[in-house]
Amino acid sequence: MGDIDPAFIQSTEHRANNHKKLVEVVEIPVIDMLQSREELISKIGRACEEWGFFQVTNHGVSSEVSSRAEAAAKMFFEQSTEEKRKVKRDEVNAMGYHDGEHTKNVRDWKEVFDYLVQNSAQVPLIESHEKELRTITNQWPQSPPDFREALEEYSREVEKLAYKLLELISLSLGLAGDKFHGCFKDQLSMVRLNHYPPCPFPDLALGVGRHKDSGALTVLAQDDVGGLQVKRKSDGEWIPVTPTPGAFIINVGDMVQVWSNDKYESVEHRVVVNTERERFSIPFFFFPSHKVMVKPVEELVNEKNPPRYREYNWGHFYAHRNRTDFKKLHHSSVHHILLIKLKELA
Repeated sequence: MGDIDPAFIQSTEHRANNHKKLVEVVEIPVIDMLQSREELISKIGRACEEWGFFQVTNHGVSSEVSSRAEAAAKMFFEQSTEEKRKVKRDEVNAMGYHDGEHTKNVRDWKEVFDYLVQNSAQVPLIESHEKELRTITNQWPQSPPDFREALEEYSREVEKLAYKLLELISLSLGLAGDKFHGCFKDQLSMVRLNHYPPCPFPDLALGVGRHKDSGALTVLAQDDVGGLQVKRKSDGEWIPVTPTPGAFIINVGDMVQVWSNDKYESVEHRVVVNTERERFSIPFFFFPSHKVMVKPVEELVNEKNPPRYREYNWGHFYAHRNRTDFKKLHHSSVHHILLIKLKELA
């Protein structure tokens, strides 16, 4: 089998074989989007509170659109490393191909391609104390053909679903359905194509190490291989998410946790590797504009439930996180550190 690069080796306590209770059959909620509005609000609210995760079916995203995006992703990753690295991302341009992703300072067993939903966006310069901005722009490969067209169509469709879900989550909190919609004008939302090659070291490596998502929502499409695991809130056990044909997996991120003042929690998750089959997944990260200031919603705080977080700027956080992707020692869970500090200050 050969030797594994030490950069991929997880510490003993975080390896996938440390949790033996996975034989227990437990599933995150699966919600049919064709139910009544009242049922959807109730079920999504309960899923957000109990799990932070759920799956949706009959969501309105065309299967043809999804299939074209999945085929384009597979064709891109099948190319030579030399070809893929023609659109490799760097410290200046955070969009494009990357094969050295780290989570909590351990390298993930995967390669990715990232692109912005709006093709270009402005983010703050973290080196400047002024309000200077820089523009980040998508890097589109010349091959495969129709790659850009397929993925832009996909992101437009999933964006509609993200707005619909955000509205239902807002209503489940007792807020106006469009409470947060204005935050996403000039949004920084992005889509990631993930490719997880077969891995001969399932007891040592992870496709993605344990982490939480920093944005508002993540809308994830995964193939039939599976590998995503969610850390159950009730007991900390890792629960596998069984692929449901045609479904999207939804999880709330740190931003919803702050907005809801901890009513809904951003939950840890990870991806285990497969020894025989490659795996593909496509997460859509719903990120607001760089201008947005994030804090607990006023309607949800009072004397008995005071704000638990200080206000922070999404753009400065986003810029810092993207730059530290290339500084390994500082990359580990930047947003968790941020939330802890905010909580301590509140």
